[in-house]
Amino acid sequence: MSTDDGSRVLELSPAETWDLLKQNSDAVLVDVRSKPEWGFVGIPDVSTLGHETVFVEWASFPGMSANAGFADEVLDALGGTTPSAMLFLCRSGVRSIGAARAMTAAFEKQGVTVKCISVAEGFEGDLNSHKQRGGLNGWKARGLPWLQS
Repeated sequence: MSTDDGSRVLELSPAETWDLLKQNSDAVLVDVRSKPEWGFVGIPDVSTLGHETVFVEWASFPGMSANAGFADEVLDALGGTTPSAMLFLCRSGVRSIGAARAMTAAFEKQGVTVKCISVAEGFEGDLNSHKQRGGLNGWKARGLPWLQS
């Protein structure tokens, strides 16, 4: 899947994301949600695959103001390594598209090509008919490992 609103961003389903992480030891999952979302809603658990999730806010709560240092923070978290792929996860698959675009541009500035991919459906997925997230689709609803504090 991909979006069609300007620059194209590859999207993978949560299951495809899991498979890519399973098959690629140097792939990186970046959770771009806000700190309250990580603390109250939960986080993906990719530890059984030998991965650690990178947590960098795309926008900060409560005003959801853009994180101007996003790309630099992600690059710092990589510690000088260049992954084969980076997968970006947000609540429902919208912020992750912007994050994937931003990191594609950041890598291009460095003369490096990295597959920057948005995780479709996000961590909580779309709203159901009762205007609730977490049961219709997304990382959690698809039965992928996650933790909550």
